[in-house]
Amino acid sequence: MKIERLISIITILLERKKISANELAKMFDVSIRTIYRDIETLNLSGIPIITYPGTNGGIGIMEGYKLDKKIFTKSDMVNILIGMNNIESSLLDKEFVNTFERVKSLIPKEHMEQIESKSNEVKIDNTLWRRNNIIQPDIKEIKKAIENNTLMSFKYCDRYAKESLREVEPYQLVLKEGYWYLQAYCLDRNDFRTFKLVRVSEVKISEKVFSKREFVSKKMDGSGWIDDKIINIKLLVDKSLKETMIERCGLENIRESDNNKLIVDFPFVESELGYRLLLSYGDKCECLSPMNVRENLICKINKMLDIYKK
Repeated sequence: MKIERLISIITILLERKKISANELAKMFDVSIRTIYRDIETLNLSGIPIITYPGTNGGIGIMEGYKLDKKIFTKSDMVNILIGMNNIESSLLDKEFVNTFERVKSLIPKEHMEQIESKSNEVKIDNTLWRRNNIIQPDIKEIKKAIENNTLMSFKYCDRYAKESLREVEPYQLVLKEGYWYLQAYCLDRNDFRTFKLVRVSEVKISEKVFSKREFVSKKMDGSGWIDDKIINIKLLVDKSLKETMIERCGLENIRESDNNKLIVDFPFVESELGYRLLLSYGDKCECLSPMNVRENLICKINKMLDIYKK
């Protein structure tokens, strides 16, 4: 988000005498042209930016300049605090907390109470009901590796419980549906891959620095690997699962049936994970069609029954 990047650039320029446009571009993973556009925006806002020419040159703020706290509107500051509160709840980091406090210091005292009250009207919480504190240290280490462009290695257990050792160039941490993912270039597979952190163990950060490749964050919406595997199946479910089915399928794919039941057109991937999802609904869900999915479910249920009969 541009406004957050502008605030970060201001903070960096206030703390450092000067910094190169190239270094800023790497920090924010944007082009040098974008950085120069940001600098122009700051200049137009009344912040006296100075550019120093030459090999040891860079960008800085005029010495003795005090930041005008009226540069951002009340609405700007509300949006910034909402966004930063969201990050704070997801990534517990003392360094981030300090940055958060510095940003709050930009708010004029006479407006602080009103702006904080407005920002508290929206609460975004990406954490699970039960936080997994085990992976927090790994996140901090991975974050350092990304910042320093250093290689890292770890043991990875895929969805089929197959373990492998991986060495990667880390590029981005992603939080999705309460779970952390790492987008990285895998040296063992010679390709960019996405790793779910709960499947990662024995993380080791190398001192070896890598040259950054051209990186484009992968969409994590299932496109490209799951869309062509989805089939529609018909379920008969108890009304107690209505909320769950709306989240999975959308209200347009649900219709009323008899005996407090619902008929659901359900997007299904025929895999171990797909069957595991259907079985998790227990006796509140019955697969009506297609027959091969129904028969596979019966087979799995019978195998479970055999275990308990023993």
